[in-house]
Amino acid sequence: MSGERRRAIEARVAAAAARLEKEGRYTATRRCIQHGKVSVYAHCVSVADTACVLAETLHLRVNERALIRGALLHDYFLYDWHDKANGHHWHGFTHPGTALHNASEDWKLTPVEREIIKKHMFPLTPIPPTCREAWLVCLADKICAWQRRCRAAAAGAVLKPSGGNCAVLP
Repeated sequence: MSGERRRAIEARVAAAAARLEKEGRYTATRRCIQHGKVSVYAHCVSVADTACVLAETLHLRVNERALIRGALLHDYFLYDWHDKANGHHWHGFTHPGTALHNASEDWKLTPVEREIIKKHMFPLTPIPPTCREAWLVCLADKICAWQRRCRAAAAGAVLKPSGGNCAVLP
C-alpha cells in the first residue's frame, strides 16, 4: 500500500475520532490507559487504521464508516481496568458489553457498529463476529496488541503478565 493511501486512511480515521470527541465522552479515552503507556484513544485509532488497511489490502468490500466508528468505540469502557479493587477482574470478558452500553448512550449505533464492539474480543468472548467489519476489528485489535508488545520487548521493556493481560514495566 502506498504511503499516500495509508495517509488517506489515517486522515479519515482522525476525522471520525474528532467527530466522536465533539459528540460524546470520547475525549475521556485519551486519559484511560490501555496497556503500558498507550492510551485507549491511541490504541483505538491504531486499530481503526489497521482494520482499514487490512480491508483495502485484502480487497474486501466493507462499510468503511461503520468499520472506523466501531473500531474507535470498541474499547469505550471508560474506567481504569487496571484497578482490580473496583471489580475489574474479568475486564477481558466484560468490557465489550460495557463499551457497547456506553457507546449506545452517547451515539446512535448501526447494527454493524454494535456487532464490532460486542464481538471484538473473540475468542475470549465465545460468540464469533458475523460480519466482515467485526472480523477485521477483531483481527486488527490482536495485531495492534502484538505489535505493541513486540516493540516494547525490542526496546528492552519487561512484559509482566497481570490477570491475563500484560503491562509494560519501565
